[in-house]
Amino acid sequence: MPINAEYRGPSELPEIIPVFPLPGALLLPRGQMPLNIFEPRYLEMVDDAFRDGHRLIGMIQPDMAHSPKADKPQLFRVGCVGRITQLAEAGDGRYILELTGVSRFKVVEEKAVLTPYRQCKVDFFTFADDFTARKGEDEVDREALLEALTSFLKVNDLKVDWDGVENAPNEALVNALAMMSPYGPPEKQALLEAPDLKTRAEILIAVTEMDLAKRRTSGSEPPLQ
Repeated sequence: MPINAEYRGPSELPEIIPVFPLPGALLLPRGQMPLNIFEPRYLEMVDDAFRDGHRLIGMIQPDMAHSPKADKPQLFRVGCVGRITQLAEAGDGRYILELTGVSRFKVVEEKAVLTPYRQCKVDFFTFADDFTARKGEDEVDREALLEALTSFLKVNDLKVDWDGVENAPNEALVNALAMMSPYGPPEKQALLEAPDLKTRAEILIAVTEMDLAKRRTSGSEPPLQ
């Protein structure tokens, strides 16, 4: 596998991948996710990802609401695989890495493995459109998205690089806002499983508007960021 891999379709990805269950974590195609790896099992997972040449890790949320075993929670059925595109050793046994999203996947089955980390057989073909960059951008209501973002920033007394926002293509904007959003696992999962970019933007707007409405009704103070 070359250092700078370009995946053009589902058939170019392995059908069994290591998975990293992490509540509230949302990775989307072509998005970047920083990770601080310190648990021995996940350090081994990173080493193995480099050893097999693919450098792929599947990010997926544990479904805690339907998990009888806290030590090995049930997984949601959809996650997103990312490729390790940056890695640094922290000097204290940790890895600081960045994953770049490649494609969402559907879990077919979890494999019985000897590795300390979990592995799943997955299907990428359900999300074949993920391999086409900026697909469906023209359908996004950018004005409504920016209006929701402006309201959220105002309520939470936050600032943003508006030059960067205005210059960002719709796909990058929608996915970055979805990944950075402060919402819980159910909302993050809904954003992940959205069938297209337009729907993901609509879900993000709706969730933001509901959150703002709740704050106005309760009169609660915005959370510290």
